[in-house]
Amino acid sequence: MWILSWKGPTGFSASSTAEEVTRGIEAYGLTAIITGPTSGIGLETARILALRGVHVVMAVRNTTAGEKIKQELINQIPKAKIDVMELDVASLKSVNKFVTDFKASGLPLNILIANAGMMAPPFSLSEDNIELQLATNHIGHFHMINGLLDTMKNTAQKSGVQGRIVILSSELHKMSYKEGVRFDKINDEKSYNALLAYGQSKLANALHAKELARRLKEEGVNITVNSLHPGVIATNLARHTAWMRVVFGYIVRLFLKNVEQGASTTCYLALHPGAKGISGEYWADNNISSASGFVNDPEFVKKFWDFSVELVDRALTSSSL
Repeated sequence: MWILSWKGPTGFSASSTAEEVTRGIEAYGLTAIITGPTSGIGLETARILALRGVHVVMAVRNTTAGEKIKQELINQIPKAKIDVMELDVASLKSVNKFVTDFKASGLPLNILIANAGMMAPPFSLSEDNIELQLATNHIGHFHMINGLLDTMKNTAQKSGVQGRIVILSSELHKMSYKEGVRFDKINDEKSYNALLAYGQSKLANALHAKELARRLKEEGVNITVNSLHPGVIATNLARHTAWMRVVFGYIVRLFLKNVEQGASTTCYLALHPGAKGISGEYWADNNISSASGFVNDPEFVKKFWDFSVELVDRALTSSSL
């Protein structure tokens, strides 16, 4: 559609593909972690990063599936440098192990992409007793990124190359519960709404990026953090509800991006020189966009950061991880 072709200040648009926004970029010597890289925009992101020379660490729940994807990518890109490591972002125990294993590998870390996610499942709690969408889409990534920050800081300092953290959010972060985040009712099954809870978890992603960017800037650390809306894409995110499959499959398909377009903003933020030095922003269609009012409220942002720390600490304490 013509509206998808409108170009913003970066020179790219909603219709730009991940290959297009990274054309001519050589990223040999960089190392990236990406969560959820075995399908959809995560897989396309992993492919593009490998194509541009990045050493890609695929953080996957199922290592058998991960190894299969790795081989398929190497078949397409013989020069690709790819590792597979086990990670279930819904489990803080798994996150702790992943962080420990990655540090033990001795690899540098230039780019960290929080891509894994789930959308609108029936109510359930994670093994850490946190509502599953918030646990998967935010808390696991929050804990992982905090655990790997020292590695990223050291890499940026030693290499002189700015580190980049990219966190996938969604325009649906503007369609959370009316209070934004239900601090006192995170695990309330009775009032749970699957789509609003998804919006809440995506708001969490944007809030996370905003506050982490502020903290790193305050420290004078050479790492940027941005969140983004990838666009409306036909992926398996909506697999949990029949009505959403109908909507995604028939009505919204007229306005959908394909996977190559959906991965473009992530790849732009991860690799493009035009994103250098830009931090704490919310992006869509390869350009800076506007986030909800909650994301631009410093007190709310800080309150949510503290709340996230509390949730992690409580879960780790109760399970003695």
